[in-house]
Amino acid sequence: MFYYLIVALQAFCIYHAYKNSKPYYWYFVVLFIPVIGSLIYIITQVYNQNNAEKIQEEITTVLNPTKRIKDLEKKLEFVDTYTNRIELADAYFSNKDIPNAIISYKKTLEDTVQDDLYARQNLMLCYFQLKDYNAVIEQAEFIKDKSEFKGSKQQFCYGLALNELGKPDEAEAQLKQIDRPYSNYAERLELAKFYVENNRTSEGKELLNEISTESLRLTKPNRKLYGATIVEVERMLSAL
Repeated sequence: MFYYLIVALQAFCIYHAYKNSKPYYWYFVVLFIPVIGSLIYIITQVYNQNNAEKIQEEITTVLNPTKRIKDLEKKLEFVDTYTNRIELADAYFSNKDIPNAIISYKKTLEDTVQDDLYARQNLMLCYFQLKDYNAVIEQAEFIKDKSEFKGSKQQFCYGLALNELGKPDEAEAQLKQIDRPYSNYAERLELAKFYVENNRTSEGKELLNEISTESLRLTKPNRKLYGATIVEVERMLSAL
């Protein structure tokens, strides 16, 4: 029983660190100093008297995600508000229940008083997972001129969707905006693949070499984080 409590505590800390974009060294503290590391993380990064209830809720989400969904469904049945609908949609999305997430996000769009940016951003990600590229582009048309769209994951999905629908020039215009040094490694790898697939091998190889060179300067935690991407970059370089 004590072992499972330790694992649950570690799972919560990792989940909280990921959700709140904490520095990567916390992953190592929590994983390699199981009890003490988790307690240090909670005391320094999470706990205060005002959010104890939130901590309990997040632990429950990690251990039993369907319970949170059921609770939010009941909450929405009692009071159908924009906030409750968004929370439920987010819970569906986190639990990979994409069809229900789409239904809930689209429902929020009926409330014309609210800003539609957040719902449409997430609808783009939902449709992309379903490979419904026309729907991705349809949602992008509503938000692509907003500042939050530039350099975002949604813009990346938009570019890939355009490419899938046979619009490589438009796709490149979007994908190139994700090409930023020392960041967006997975996205830049996809851009390199885009170049290679469109018979622009020299440009693809140049981008792959840039990523490879940058990877040598990454910290150990970041090298581990982007390890799979770096391996794929090196594989492609050796094949070109």
